[in-house]
Amino acid sequence: MSATPAPHELLDDGFAPPPCKLLIIGCGNLLRADDSVGPRLIRLLWSAGLPEGVRLVDGGTAGMDVAFQMRGAHRVVLVDAATTGAAPGTVYRVPGAELAELPALPNIHTHAFRWDNALALARWLLGPEYPRDITVFLIEAADISPGEHLTPAVEAAMRALADTVRQEFIAACVAPTVELTDSAHLRMPVALAAEHFPSGVCAGLRNGSELFLVPLHAEANGGLVLKERNPAGDRAVLLREVLGDDAPVGVFPAVWDDEEGQLRIELSPG
Repeated sequence: MSATPAPHELLDDGFAPPPCKLLIIGCGNLLRADDSVGPRLIRLLWSAGLPEGVRLVDGGTAGMDVAFQMRGAHRVVLVDAATTGAAPGTVYRVPGAELAELPALPNIHTHAFRWDNALALARWLLGPEYPRDITVFLIEAADISPGEHLTPAVEAAMRALADTVRQEFIAACVAPTVELTDSAHLRMPVALAAEHFPSGVCAGLRNGSELFLVPLHAEANGGLVLKERNPAGDRAVLLREVLGDDAPVGVFPAVWDDEEGQLRIELSPG
């Protein structure tokens, strides 16, 4: 007798779920004043445009659907309203330890589904495909009675949280770029340098239309030194010997290759 398949196995239709670097979900009821803060934040983010790899979901009150939407997402941000009695507009960031200890699903009506119920269902449904990086933000509501508008404190908190999500989560999904100048200096953003070149030293190799930069452990190992070029901490490294006399000039995409431990820069135009 064959074993009963796990829930996530029943979802397998032979096609991998569409990859998603970042999934942002807004839960709540658009017809109940401050309870609509999640879906309204989704609309606010959408209006500003999004980079490739970021997907928005208006979870509304359909908590069960939220569980399915999380399949294939590498990172999830979920926003919902809260009613704890704190000052309206207070923003809570739920600790990861609490997300790891969600209670089992209770016998509740689908319209009573909230963020914790959605995550508990997703964990059961998706099994090993459940996203490992989940952040929950809750905004304290002042009024959840029928109504079309947010109260001022909650709207201000929503806009501030939208900025946080853009800076901390969405910005991380934007492919980094580097600049090559006519003096053969490569200029690198401070975040890229800090993450992958903490020693400030690298080795460079050009292979056709690609440039490879490999971090070295210390300046004593030789190599090329990334020097600070502005107060923001951006770095610059001279690559004349690596690039030769036909060094291209312009802004080029840079992709970190985890497997090879190197930064790959495509030098061909477009």
